[in-house]
Order: sequence, then C-alpha cells, then structure tokens
Amino acid sequence: MTKLRKLEPTDLPYLYQWENDAKAWADGDNHNPLSQQDLRDYIERTTGDVYRDGQLRLIVEHEGATVGCIDLFDLDIRNRRAAMGLYIAPEWRGKGIGRQAVEQLEQYAFSFLHLRMLYCIISVNNTASSNLYCSLGFTPTASLIAWTLEGDAIVWQKLNPVA
Repeated sequence: MTKLRKLEPTDLPYLYQWENDAKAWADGDNHNPLSQQDLRDYIERTTGDVYRDGQLRLIVEHEGATVGCIDLFDLDIRNRRAAMGLYIAPEWRGKGIGRQAVEQLEQYAFSFLHLRMLYCIISVNNTASSNLYCSLGFTPTASLIAWTLEGDAIVWQKLNPVA
C-alpha cells in the first residue's frame, strides 16, 4: 500500500540522493547539486501548511519503504490551481506507486483544498510520466516549444470535476 506523509528530518538522506539525481534535473526545477545543509534548512523551514508555504512536499511510502516524493507548488489561491511534481526512485518505478501517489494528492487537492485545477509540465521525452498523467485523466493542453535545453514540453491539466 502506498501512503503520503509529511517530511521528517530522517528523510534527509533520501532527499539528498533524489535532489542530486542529475538525470532528473531536465524534468524539474533543480539545476545544480544541493548540499545536505540546504536540504536540512528546507526541512526545518517548511511548515507543511500549503497556504503558508505556497507549496507542499510529501514523502511517498510504499509498504513501509521511503520511495519518492510528490509536490504541490505554484499554488494560486485566487484561481484555485497548483502544479504537481512527482519523483519515484528508479528502483521503485513501474510498480504503480506513482499512480497511487498522484491519485492521493489529487484527492487531497480537489476534495480538501477545493482546488479547481491541477497541472504539470512534462518533457516530451518523458513518456512514462505522460502516460501516467494521461491514464489519470489529465489532458495535454499546450506545447511549450524549446522549453528546456533538452527540448519541448507539454502542459497537462486536470479540472476538478465538482468545482
């Protein structure tokens, strides 16, 4: 079973490994290595309150193992939307864990936070993520030409069905 939980200081080694995975940098906002102190400061600073922090990072656990993280960020309270980001450690990919994590965060965002829309920006080269979000009812709505040095990206959006 997959569950989401708040960051803990004991997550530092995982965050350090994941944030410094240069293969994932093209698909995220990180473009340089982060120190353990950078990440320790982040863990200490974050309140876990999406409204106060403007973002929410949760740890993804599967059968008791720490396997990734999922984020809500770029929270726009007026327009009731937020971006999503997902990282599952390579050895845990392809097992449906990312799908369960996105479903749980979507449920929280739509039912509890009453967001109207979730979106993510995915490189056209990241077919696994595109397939995941497509299978969850996200719609590709815009092409971002030459968005990164690696190439184009697609904006995927999902509207809250009850908003």
